[in-house]
Amino acid sequence: MSSRTAIVILNWNTRNYLEKFIPPLLESVEGLDAFVAVADSGSTDGSIELLTESFPSVVRIPLGENFGFTGGYNRALSEVEADYFILLNSDVEVPRGWLPPLVEWMDSHPDCGVCGPKLLSFNERSRFEYAGAAGGMLDFFGYPYCRGRVLSRTETDSGQYDTPAGVLWVSGAAMMVRSSLWKALGGLDGRFFAHMEEIDFCWRAQLAGWSIDLVPASSVYHIGGGTLPSSSPDKLFFNYRNNLLLLENNLAATLHSAFRARVRILFRMFLDLAAALIYLLTLRPSSSKAVLRAHKDYRLLRKYKAHLPQSPDTTEAAEDRGWGASTTYKAHLPQSPDTTETAEDRGWGASTPYKAPRPLSSAEQANAGVKGFGGLLIFKYICSIF
Repeated sequence: MSSRTAIVILNWNTRNYLEKFIPPLLESVEGLDAFVAVADSGSTDGSIELLTESFPSVVRIPLGENFGFTGGYNRALSEVEADYFILLNSDVEVPRGWLPPLVEWMDSHPDCGVCGPKLLSFNERSRFEYAGAAGGMLDFFGYPYCRGRVLSRTETDSGQYDTPAGVLWVSGAAMMVRSSLWKALGGLDGRFFAHMEEIDFCWRAQLAGWSIDLVPASSVYHIGGGTLPSSSPDKLFFNYRNNLLLLENNLAATLHSAFRARVRILFRMFLDLAAALIYLLTLRPSSSKAVLRAHKDYRLLRKYKAHLPQSPDTTEAAEDRGWGASTTYKAHLPQSPDTTETAEDRGWGASTPYKAPRPLSSAEQANAGVKGFGGLLIFKYICSIF
């Protein structure tokens, strides 16, 4: 099936969410050039049977097993044809009228590669939701935060972010991306498995010259925390490891200096180890071990990436390297800000020209609602552990 917009839900044993949220989603796309698909990661809770019996208009993409958020979407979107892809969590409720503002924004802003709606809390509908709020940024040392949320504190949505704005990232819980850009960048980095992969993707897109925009005319409601609770050592492991991976992928190109990037990453690792020590002193040894495991795995994955082919004309299958099916490994993003070569020349795929990196302006940073040096966030972060 081919339409202008493909809304793809990646599902793994969330039958209850599908039963609750698929009906309003289908109602919201009636009369629009869009379709809904569910990619199922080997669910055993009757999700597929529910879709077959109750929602026959939903396209079903059986993946057979759980490849994580990254591998699941890389496989699913390789089977979908549309101008725009929307990655939508199964625990998101959409109101009528949420989709047209996103499509209209992309149509009227050809330099926008990724956009997203305001993410509001399903349970406290006047407040922003933790996972993405009104678009995200990173502080000086790479800690993510959002407009409308810093650490675990969220703001009430009182219209303070109702002006469209450029951000560094939007949440993968509800993210629209041009299909041409998705293919050009090779989808999500499969090493992440889950957590922060959308930040990495948006950062890579912005380094390639595309804007990442928050479209406040569209809002959705997110339950959140459905996969892993915030206190889970596994979630800590993914967050600490993947935060380092996204810095590894993008910081050198952003700073135009591999040395400065390495120094900042090493300092960030020192801060992580300080957090691990605090976990240990507060009698949370499993959390402390999760940080240490994250660093060990990060070092292994750095070496793994180092062995990936660096030539832009490589045709080694991404699936062979764990990056997800139906994509070939893409050469690293160009480091030079003034290059004019095309994406096809770099092996990214045809029809998407490389654009010079667009660093965030001071105004965009100010719009994030956090002032001052990034160390302030670090201080708050470490204090929050106690």
